[in-house]
Amino acid sequence: MSETTTYPLRLPRSIKAAVEKMARSEGTSMNQFVATAVAEKLAVMSTAAYFSERRSRADLAAFKRILKRKGGAVPRKGDEGQ
Repeated sequence: MSETTTYPLRLPRSIKAAVEKMARSEGTSMNQFVATAVAEKLAVMSTAAYFSERRSRADLAAFKRILKRKGGAVPRKGDEGQ
């Protein structure tokens, strides 16, 4: 991280103990573990928001038309699937 700041974090004892144990098992500090966990959560939430926004712009009628259209060439030998 190029720029850091501190934040006093209050955790229930059971969660803190689990984080300490997991961080130790991964060979990282508790701080690094928490920072990574927060970054992962942000990525998940951003991805969910992205797909939600994309879904709102979807044209389901056009999608159904594309699925129903006649296909192109017959699959080549070996492309039949498993």
